Amino acid sequence: MPPYDPSTFPPFAVTVDLVVLTVRRHALCALVVRRGESPFQGRWALPGGFVRTDEDLAAAAARELVEETGLCAHDPAAPAVGNGAHLEQLATYGDPGRDPRMRVVSVAHLALAPDLPAPRAGGDANSARWAPVEDLLGPGGGFARDGEQSAPLAFDHARILDDGVERARSKIEYSSLATAFCPPEFTVGELRRVYEAVWGVALDPRNFHRKVTGTPGFLVPSGGTTTRQGGRPAQLFRAGAATVLNPPMLRPEV
Repeated sequence: MPPYDPSTFPPFAVTVDLVVLTVRRHALCALVVRRGESPFQGRWALPGGFVRTDEDLAAAAARELVEETGLCAHDPAAPAVGNGAHLEQLATYGDPGRDPRMRVVSVAHLALAPDLPAPRAGGDANSARWAPVEDLLGPGGGFARDGEQSAPLAFDHARILDDGVERARSKIEYSSLATAFCPPEFTVGELRRVYEAVWGVALDPRNFHRKVTGTPGFLVPSGGTTTRQGGRPAQLFRAGAATVLNPPMLRPEV
């Protein structure tokens, strides 16, 4: 085997970026942080950071999630606990000019969680907040709050966010992933509002109830009821064992 000389290849850095999605006030929201350092200081961005030499990609994504937001990731094969978030790898982004500092390849991850409180900013982020995806990816191509001037998300984060949102929209058609946006026990109405928020459409309540309760392994009655949504007591369910929905919950054409 011929000798290998690492110096013949240009060095580059690896980062992880996080598309963290939740449903708040019946709207699909993403987590954004205001950058506290250059480049793009003061601009809103997705949370993330550089991968350390002693950690794998999943560990780096989970660490950044905790450091910059205070949220914890959990094993996708296990139920969420507390403020846990479903975490999975999304895609890799390697355009040579995506970071003005150096050649940086980013491995983006998608995190999904139930309705969560205001996040905690940390790391190199001086503030963090949930923002409606509709605002972040609006036709103007910029985002602002509290009277500040509108500006696009830093780096190529608008593209990464768009890819993450589309992944979530597609996956809840064919998998039980929509339950990751729900608490451990939830009503059919609460699950329907997740689908409506992620897809951005209104769904017929009776037709939706018939589909989700008739899909084998999707939902399991928990044995309880709740009035937290007002009106008459509604039956509570928990996620079933099915990971693939058959038949799928297809998006309505809009």
